[in-house]
Amino acid sequence: MSDVKTMQVTWLGEQRYVGVSASGHQLLIDNSATKVGVSPMEALLGALATCTAYDIVQVMGKKRIKLTSYRIEAEGERADEHPRRYTRIVVRHIASGEGLTPEALERAAHLSHEKYCSVAASLNSEIVVETRVEAGETASV
Repeated sequence: MSDVKTMQVTWLGEQRYVGVSASGHQLLIDNSATKVGVSPMEALLGALATCTAYDIVQVMGKKRIKLTSYRIEAEGERADEHPRRYTRIVVRHIASGEGLTPEALERAAHLSHEKYCSVAASLNSEIVVETRVEAGETASV
């Protein structure tokens, strides 16, 4: 049986939406003139960065390398023409810790991006996207 994740997204007005996961957690996505949340494309960068961060922290723990600081900077270049997809993403891992070497960090990053990170794997593959349309309730006047 496959692992199915769900996200219900509701329009809040303008270009502002709230996504709610099956576990009840919320994500505010906003592309309005006055932003109060991240854009959909920023959310995608955040998902990639967070996914690989989970892997790096876990790999370092298994190697008994104690991280004292760790951050990821993800930068995406987009195509000029619609649908303006990302054409290149650079993920920088910046870390320090007791016993950490650049080689160990590089090895963990490559393991994540090439083997473990499901977001990276999704971005590097063909995904079947099925669109279904259902009529909603109509407002009565």
